[in-house]
Amino acid sequence: MNKHGFYRFAAACPKMKVADTKYNTDQILECINKAYNEQATMIVFPELCITGYTCNDLFHQEQLLNKAEEALERIKVFTMNECQKIIVAVGAPVRIEGRLYNCAVFIESGAIVAVTPKVYLPNQREFYEKRYFSSGRELLRGIPKVCKLCGWAKVPVTNLIKTDEDLVIGCELCEDLWVPNPPSGYLALSGAQVIVNLSASDALVGKADYRRNLVLNQSARCMAGYVYASAGVHESTTDMVCSGHLIIAENGSKLAEENRFSRDSEIIYADIDVKRLTMQRISEGDFQDFISTPYDIRAARAPFIMTSDELKHRYVAKTPFVPSTRDHRNEVCCEIFNIQCAALAKRLEASNTKRAVIGLSGGLDSTLALLVIYQTYKLLNRPVKDILAITMPGFGTTKRTKGNAEKMAEYLGVELRTIDITDACFQHFKDIGHDPNIADVTYENVQARERTQILMDVANKEHGIVIGTGDLSEIALGWCTYNADHMSMYSVNCDIPKTLVRYLVRFYADLVCDNAELTKVLRDILDTPVSPELLPTDKDGNVTQKTESILGDYILHDFYLYHFVKYGATPDKILYLAKYAFKDDFSEDELTTALKTFLRRFFTQQFKRSCVPDGPKVGTLSLSPRADWRMPSDASFNDWLED
Repeated sequence: MNKHGFYRFAAACPKMKVADTKYNTDQILECINKAYNEQATMIVFPELCITGYTCNDLFHQEQLLNKAEEALERIKVFTMNECQKIIVAVGAPVRIEGRLYNCAVFIESGAIVAVTPKVYLPNQREFYEKRYFSSGRELLRGIPKVCKLCGWAKVPVTNLIKTDEDLVIGCELCEDLWVPNPPSGYLALSGAQVIVNLSASDALVGKADYRRNLVLNQSARCMAGYVYASAGVHESTTDMVCSGHLIIAENGSKLAEENRFSRDSEIIYADIDVKRLTMQRISEGDFQDFISTPYDIRAARAPFIMTSDELKHRYVAKTPFVPSTRDHRNEVCCEIFNIQCAALAKRLEASNTKRAVIGLSGGLDSTLALLVIYQTYKLLNRPVKDILAITMPGFGTTKRTKGNAEKMAEYLGVELRTIDITDACFQHFKDIGHDPNIADVTYENVQARERTQILMDVANKEHGIVIGTGDLSEIALGWCTYNADHMSMYSVNCDIPKTLVRYLVRFYADLVCDNAELTKVLRDILDTPVSPELLPTDKDGNVTQKTESILGDYILHDFYLYHFVKYGATPDKILYLAKYAFKDDFSEDELTTALKTFLRRFFTQQFKRSCVPDGPKVGTLSLSPRADWRMPSDASFNDWLED
């Protein structure tokens, strides 16, 4: 493991010949050597790969069983002399107490670490495993068992392997995954962060998708890594074909997958984040509510394993809140709109409210909020004229944003009112004795609170509710004025980060909007720099206050927010990930400066999050104190900045 918790796993499908243990072992050793050179912690091979899964009644031949044990000895010696500190999981028939078992054999640095017998033996249609093998169920129950193998008199019979690096590996074989209650479930409850599966699943129409879903879903259910290696096309085709399906998953996400039906030896790699899985189990899982296992498991130990400080076989997304493919992104955007509209519809009906009141600036957040209100009124079959948008130009308002707000209201058919706040702000400066030539935080917040006062009072007058527009990124950084734009009567954007707000507006413009002129306005809003527009414009009327010039890029803050809150990652690890994700975009100094800003503001602005208005949770991360995040407002950030 590198210090940030990553372990490199390999899944391999070597070329093979049925019942030719020497040839098969030669191919296995080549794969082990390649994985060793890639600094893999472990390599997983298919079920019965030493002999071939399709030997059938040849498994009753003592010659084959003897040769299989000789092959294990070769692998053991190879890992002692050539490739130390890599755990090898190979499939072989193993004789234990007068019975034959379909086993995974774990070998590391010249030692047979453990033997795991298959529990659930398929015995229907094309499968006849009970003809050859016994179930390992009784071997794994009760008093821990040992067996004799390759001259080792006391090889542990177990499906749990611990290392001195705090990595715990659980093992199941093929059919074990397909049953209603797979062993991997109790192995995860017993501490296994990674499950390996040695398999020989055949290829049928539609089965690959089903198999992939099984692996992904089980990795999610167990909050674990899952390494799956299945037999390939060189198994016997007398009655079926195997495809060499290799998959590595982590908590429901696919990290790597091999194209099936290759006629050459294939290996895939992935760097599994074990520390992240452990933190997720602590913060999100229900592991504490379960008895760990129905069995008395004694874990075997693999004390010496290889690790790498390089994050080579893992994709680190720059925008973790945003799906990477267009189709998936559009599906997510559609779902978010549905959640927002359903939430707002319920609030409007429950409050017996006729009008929705919104402050419309012509920026991204208020644009998204207005689109949600508009779609909600259509959903409820209410007249959109009951939507009241108020634009409140002040000292920093530009013609571009004000014009876009006016056009958007016109094209949507909602009522628009313009209330200039400059005179009211000057009066307030006079009342509190503030020099209007000093453009400080008081100068800015007076405008924000004046706007909120107008919205609240108009909502009272019109028997309506004020719809908030602030997004998740602003709430995280406290980039809002306390009891001003920080407050509303219902907030529809509260769980949507800034990087995703853009895609939601673009989704609406491209796929929902049927008005060409409105689409044009929305695209111009997308091109407008993010700004609260609280400082005076320049002599040409252009905005002078750009949020990202002050705080740093939102793409960085959303990245930091995701890893900090969702996974509890340390600042050191967050920076480590950011250097991989943004290596072509930002220098290390820029990343570090932005991270310090994020941490400082996240801690000091918690008091605003402690009293946020109601709003719907739309993703797996919320900062509402009634949902995901409860934090003292006066906590110190010193320990985090030290890291």
